[in-house]
Amino acid sequence: MEEQNSLTTDFLATGVPGLDAVLGGGLTRDRLYLVEGEPGTGKTTLALQFLNEGVRRGESTLYITLAETVVELRSVAQSHGWNMDDIHIEEIIPDEKILDPQQQYTIFHPSEIELGSTTQRLLAAIDKYQPRRVVLDSLSELQLLAESPLRYRRQVLALKQYLSSRNCTTIFLDDRTALSTDLQVRSVAHAVLTLELADQAYGAERRRLRVVKYRGVQFRGGAHDYKIVKGGLHVHPRLVAAHSRSDNQRRQLSSGMPALDALIGGGLEEGMSTLITGPSGTGKSSLAAQFVYAATQRGERCAMFLFEEARNNLLNRCTSLGLHLSGAIDNGLLSIQQIDPAELSPGEFSTAVMQSVDDGARVVVIDSLNGYLNAVPDERFLVIYLHELLTYLGQRGVVSIIVGVQQGMLGIGMTNAVDASYLADNVIMLRYFEADGEVRQAISVFKKRGSSHERTIRRFEIGTDGLHVGPVLKDFHGVLTGVPTYHGVVGGASTGK
Repeated sequence: MEEQNSLTTDFLATGVPGLDAVLGGGLTRDRLYLVEGEPGTGKTTLALQFLNEGVRRGESTLYITLAETVVELRSVAQSHGWNMDDIHIEEIIPDEKILDPQQQYTIFHPSEIELGSTTQRLLAAIDKYQPRRVVLDSLSELQLLAESPLRYRRQVLALKQYLSSRNCTTIFLDDRTALSTDLQVRSVAHAVLTLELADQAYGAERRRLRVVKYRGVQFRGGAHDYKIVKGGLHVHPRLVAAHSRSDNQRRQLSSGMPALDALIGGGLEEGMSTLITGPSGTGKSSLAAQFVYAATQRGERCAMFLFEEARNNLLNRCTSLGLHLSGAIDNGLLSIQQIDPAELSPGEFSTAVMQSVDDGARVVVIDSLNGYLNAVPDERFLVIYLHELLTYLGQRGVVSIIVGVQQGMLGIGMTNAVDASYLADNVIMLRYFEADGEVRQAISVFKKRGSSHERTIRRFEIGTDGLHVGPVLKDFHGVLTGVPTYHGVVGGASTGK
């Protein structure tokens, strides 16, 4: 016990991607942990990952099952491609003879006999295998056998002391299927992890992990998204931008179009976020692709996340505009991920963005804000998610570009699903307007924190030879309303043709 109590900073890896980061380094060795959650949340899978990590490190491991059979456990392992040969399994479940009426207890209550027998077999297995990592599945069986809360708590405390004295790092699984919800083990355990499963009105269910307590360790609080895939649980730690604060020199990155650079004050600064907003079809995605193309031409890595447009459609459309992004993909300078908001959790998306930055991306495009909104289960928290993500990208010196689709076609009454203009450092606005019986487009910069910029409204065109920023629409009044009034000379060059 003296040795066990002194090793308070010695962590064990859990073997679950992302979980050690949430736990602040892993599990303190020789302690008792509780993993709780309803059936189907992945407790058994997490436990097997924990034991497999121990096997990988040459440690003796033991899985004590009070409910599932060895065949069922091996089936779970096989579905993930794991080999269970080096994990000791002790199956302590009622024998089928219990169904025989002649085998029923008549004088003693069944729990008085079975609890003692179960405990004896459990301790014998630990003495036999001398494990360093132990999983007990599940506490519901012990709670039902103990019957009274006092007896149950004493049983758990005795097991905790016994396991700690033998230098075992133990995980107790609780599926919450006992007759009453008991918080006894929460107070006894060194740390408590809760797995939650939330059904969605549409799309895949959302899974979240919370660390309820962890004695003496500064863990990352809140809800963390996780998924169960082939290979086990993958936890996506909640993004906390404060963990990545740093001071960087900020360069201006050119768009590759001199007229556009002049409009936005020389280019987009590193560490700044830009919102490109406007109604559908005004060229927002094409404008974002222009910045990406210019960056890849300079040899800088970029990443694009598409929530709405298909990856192939984007590449074909950009090629028709002279923006050959396929070559950048082949050279490893550009990654394009097509996102399905119905299947992707916010945490998983944040992890994908952070991974792209770790891989060297200097420009990140999210297309679009409306698609990102659909990926967040609760609209109230979209602004918080977005703020954390943009702050993280800014602190890493990344140029982030967000496309926001406004509802409506003309300027009157156009609104965004979520107002992100105050979060973004720069706001570029595209508009339709009518002139001389023709629907035209205009571009303007409404906000820029990194440098001064033009206050003008310029003509914007998308042609077969690419994007063009034209002259100032100085002879028009009311361009932003969509129905401007022309005050110039009829047929003159000032019409912006």
